[in-house]
Amino acid sequence: MPSPILADKAFIRATITNFFFFFGLNCFILLPLYIEGAGGSEVEIGLVMGLYNAVGILCQPLVGPLVDALGRRPFMLLGTALATAAALLAALAPSIPMLAVVRALQGIAFSAFFVANYSYVIDLTPPARRGWALGIYGVAGLVATAVAPLIGEGMIRRMGFRPLFCLAAAMAVAAAGYVWSLPSGRPGGPLPLAGSLWERGGLDELRHRHMAVTLFFGLGAGTIFVFLPTFADSLGVETLSLFYTAFAVSAIGVRVFGGRLIDTHGRRAVIVPSMFVQTGATVLLALLGFVVSRTSLTPVVPVLFVAGLMSGGAHGLLYPGLAALVTDHAPEDRRGVIIAMFSAVFLVGQTVGSFAFGYITHAIGYAFMWTMLASLLLLGAALSMSLTDRRVA
Repeated sequence: MPSPILADKAFIRATITNFFFFFGLNCFILLPLYIEGAGGSEVEIGLVMGLYNAVGILCQPLVGPLVDALGRRPFMLLGTALATAAALLAALAPSIPMLAVVRALQGIAFSAFFVANYSYVIDLTPPARRGWALGIYGVAGLVATAVAPLIGEGMIRRMGFRPLFCLAAAMAVAAAGYVWSLPSGRPGGPLPLAGSLWERGGLDELRHRHMAVTLFFGLGAGTIFVFLPTFADSLGVETLSLFYTAFAVSAIGVRVFGGRLIDTHGRRAVIVPSMFVQTGATVLLALLGFVVSRTSLTPVVPVLFVAGLMSGGAHGLLYPGLAALVTDHAPEDRRGVIIAMFSAVFLVGQTVGSFAFGYITHAIGYAFMWTMLASLLLLGAALSMSLTDRRVA
């Protein structure tokens, strides 16, 4: 018997909207290759790519209270409009400084859209089915993660980056169209006072252990996605589509076939092993860095494929598992606040990875960088073992 949530038209439309929005953003996954081709260093790659997350960190604690007060739909529309403008700007003037502006705009767009859209979906799902529902909802974004780089890589090799940026703009417009078709959702509450935005932004949530685990999770996910393209290029790998496809297929598979474990066995039961699997994937990348060179005969692509399967499987359960954990006891009128803070902490991890490991890689190379990352992720995995499952029975 199909789940009632899959019969909810609002849930289905919100999920489709998620696909189009993140398809457009994921067209920029391969942006490090453009920056490298334009003469940019690992430091510039880290700075440009990290701006997206840095802006999100600043915006999301401010957006969360406003999403609760003004409603979900206006901020979904704002996010799609800004994403469209950013992609068009990239197509018109794809220089490294302008791409930094583009990434900043995308950070604002992501903050507005994601907090509103995710809160909208949480409004539709009861706690007893929330972990699985959030996983299924996130499948749309994972499909976009798999398809966008695959299509983008082909477009780049045949036509260059500008057509890819135009495609990103078209996807954002499609997302805006679906937002218009969504029911308005939960009505807003009282508008917070300007002086209380940061206080109402959920800063007290930072003292919880699950936020520290989220930070480590974001650190691993962000570093792998930013530096894998140039790392693979340094090893002579001509295509990265297999890694991204393996990542997405694995993440989708564990959510569809194993996502109910988040609800039936509790949040902690899936978070802890997933943290260790993410660590193992980074260890594989470190081993590649030490034993493989551009001229060696060691097969690289199969190892990247396995690393993609492992990191994708970990991500597939970690994000909905942690999101369900942090929202289990969130009041209805503060869901936007809590989701904003959870997402901001995840972005802090990603941004630290993008900025710090850019300098580290430039100074000591990829092999030692991946080793340092694996050590930090092992610490995060150990910390996850002390989580308390707050799931409502």
